[in-house]
Order: sequence, then structure tokens, then C-alpha cells
Amino acid sequence: MASAIETETAPAREPRQNPRRYLVLAICCSSLFIVGLDNTIVNVALPTMREDLHASIPELQWTVDAYTLVLASLLILSGSTADRLGRARIFKVGLALFTLGSLLCSLAPSVELLIAFRMLQAIGGSMLNPVAMSIIRNTFTNARERAQAIGVWGGVIGLSMALGPVLGGALVEGIGWRSIFWVNVPVGLAVIVLTARYVAESRAPHARRPDPVGQVLVLVILASVTYAIIEAPEAGWLSSQTLGLFALSAAALGALVLYEPRRRDPLIELRFFRSAPFSGATLIAVSAFLALSGFLFLNTLYLQQARGLSPLEAGLYMLPMAVTTVVVGPLSGRAVGRVGSRPSLLLGGAGIAIGALMLTGVTPTTPHAWLIAAYVIFGLGFGAVNPPITNTAVSGMPPAQAGVAAAIASTSRQVGASLGIALVGAVGVASSGGPAALAAAGHTGWWIVALCGALVVLLAFVTTTRAALDTAMAVGGLEAEA
Repeated sequence: MASAIETETAPAREPRQNPRRYLVLAICCSSLFIVGLDNTIVNVALPTMREDLHASIPELQWTVDAYTLVLASLLILSGSTADRLGRARIFKVGLALFTLGSLLCSLAPSVELLIAFRMLQAIGGSMLNPVAMSIIRNTFTNARERAQAIGVWGGVIGLSMALGPVLGGALVEGIGWRSIFWVNVPVGLAVIVLTARYVAESRAPHARRPDPVGQVLVLVILASVTYAIIEAPEAGWLSSQTLGLFALSAAALGALVLYEPRRRDPLIELRFFRSAPFSGATLIAVSAFLALSGFLFLNTLYLQQARGLSPLEAGLYMLPMAVTTVVVGPLSGRAVGRVGSRPSLLLGGAGIAIGALMLTGVTPTTPHAWLIAAYVIFGLGFGAVNPPITNTAVSGMPPAQAGVAAAIASTSRQVGASLGIALVGAVGVASSGGPAALAAAGHTGWWIVALCGALVVLLAFVTTTRAALDTAMAVGGLEAEA
């Protein structure tokens, strides 16, 4: 009887915690680290790659954009596939492809093969970050611990950004550009072994069905726009090739808009775009990451070609921006939790715009202190704007919709990164000339980055009003009725 009474009066037990949950977190963060590192570390190596592989400016753009374009196109597909087939299984496949792609990149004898191998890397990379986040959410059953784990996850992004330029510069200068890809190989192999040993398999109870037509249409939209912008300086902005590619992208977008609402499990939930916060967050993500990728691309070429710095020196120059981002990011996340997204978005957009405006007149002799100040202000802006993007996207959404909304926001980040390299590289980079000409060529690109910051400020006002939040609630109501 006593045991029966004890059973009745005992408080309800929380779900049993995985005793190795923090090891699982470390495994997942390792995958995020190498994927994040790969973005910034490659930028520092671009001038050396150009010289060694005799690459043109458009080919340099493709070494970065081939990766981000494929990654952006496959993030949602990879996440839903992992829910259906098993998260640990897809995570290991992604690690294997990313590691193999990294090894092949280090051996690439030509820029064309390097671009192809970067695409293989991206296929693997698309299976890592969204799937790892699902593993973390499934492993940490306690809400408070889960929030802390996601905070650690977000901090790793900043750490990889901070270390990328410096580590890349040291490797390029000391060993050669091929060594930047060697870093991923031992880490990737170790994480595969640890995943097989310690990460339990899990699946979603009701996984979304595949949408191959939607996937192809998204890829066509992004690839045709990116290709048109990168090749436009040589082909001509009004050439039949450029206009034809833009027309192809528009046709694919129209087909997507007509097709997706008829799907029970569409790749992209188009009804979400009726929510002003969600649509605004998508544009903010594109703008902020367009600014970041443009910043990295312009600075890498400016510092090494116009100022004659070594890869390591160029990486050290950009370190203040990365460190500021690391410091400001968590502070911005806390501010979002206390006072909402608007202050962080306003600060972020203003920082990006002001930092870029300070660089619109750079010359080979611009004072070092001026450059560092601009980099710190830009880092302040980007650090502030990144955390509230997902929060803004899911504002007012029911929990059942939050995961898909966050996935689309993540995809928008990669779309912005692709467009930044394409657009800034097309209008703001010179293929030849002296230091003064090379520095001046980037002025237009810096104005584009500044306009992206101004757009973030505008969207911050528009998407955080009560009326805007009401549109999100209306979208949630439509889902509930369905």
C-alpha cells in the first residue's frame, strides 16, 4: 500500500535525459564548425587560387557560389529526407560526402574541377546543419538544456567565422591554398566514427513527403539568376544570354507559385509569405548575408591585391570584424528575448550600412585605423542582425509551423550569400590594373553592401509592428482551420 501511495503522490517524471547528450552536442557542433569554417577560409585563399589555377574573376565567384548555391537549394530537402529515412544515417552520409569533396578540392588540377568538387562538398554540407539541429532537439528533452545547447550551437558559427580568415591565411601562406581543405578531412572522419558510436537514430513521426518538382524549380530559379549575374559583365547585361536566363528564372518562379499550393507537403510553404514578419525576415536574411558575402569577397581582393598584404595579414585585418560578431551575437540574442527583434535589427542594419559607407572611398593608402573602425562597425551590425532573423520569421507562427519557417529563413541566408558574391563580383571587382584602380573598382560594391544595410533598417520598422504580427497570426489561423 505504501508503495502505491508513493506512486500516486510522486511528481510526474521528465523524459529520461541522454547521459551522453553533451557529447552528441559536441559532435553536431563539429559539423557546423567545419561547414562554417569552409565559407570564410576559402575567401582568404581566392587570390592565391586565381594565380595558381589561372582563374578569372567569374571563376573565382563560382568557387564560392557553386557551394552556397547548391547548399541553399538542398537544405529543406535534406532536412525532410533525414526526418523520413533517419537523422543519424543522413548525417553520416553528409559527413562522408563533405569529407570526400574536401579531399578532392585539395587535389583539383583545374578551377573547373575545383568548382565541381565544391558542389559535392555542398551536397554533403546540406545534410549537416539542418539535420544536426534536429538531432540536438531530439537529444535534449529538457527545455532549459535545449535552449542552452542551441545557444552553444549558435556560438560555434561565430567561432568558425573568427578563426576562418586567420587560419586560412596562415595555411595559405605557410603551406598553400590546398591545405585549407585538408582541415576538413580528419575532422570529418572523426565525426563519422563518433556519430556511428554515440548518436542514436531518430525519425519524425510524420515526415514530409518528397517534392522533386518543387526542388528542381527552386534550383532552376537560383542557378539561372546567379549564372546571369556572374556572366553578365562579359556577355552583356542586355545580351540574349543574360535576358534569357532572367526569363527562365521568372518562368520557374511562376511555375513554383502555381504548383506548390496544390501539394499536400510542398517544399516551400508559400502561404507563409502572407505573414509580414516571415516575408520581412526572409528579405532581411538575404540582405544581411548578401552584405556579409560581399564584404568578405571585396575585402579579400582589396587587402591582398590593392594593398599587397599576405593572406595571413589579410586574415588578421578581418579578425576584428569576426571577433565583434562573436561578442555581439549572444548579446543581441538576449536582447531579442527581452525587448523583441526591432532594436537588434535596427542596430544591425545601421552597423552594416555605416561600416560599408566608410569603405566606399577606400584607396591603397587608406589609414589602417579607418579600416579597422569600419570592420568593427560592420561586425557590430552583422552580429546584431543575425540572431533576430529566425525569431522574426517564426513570430506569431504556431509551433507546428516554426520548424519549416526557420528552415526557409536558413535557406534565405544561403541565397543571400550566393547573390552577394555574384552581384558584388559582377559590378565591384576589376580583373586588372594597378592598386589604385583595383581599390576604386570596389567602390560600387561597397555601395551595394551599404544599401543592404539600409534595407534591413527599413524592414525592421515594417515587420515588427502590431499590424505585421497580426498577419502572422492570420497565417497561423489558416493552418489551424486546415
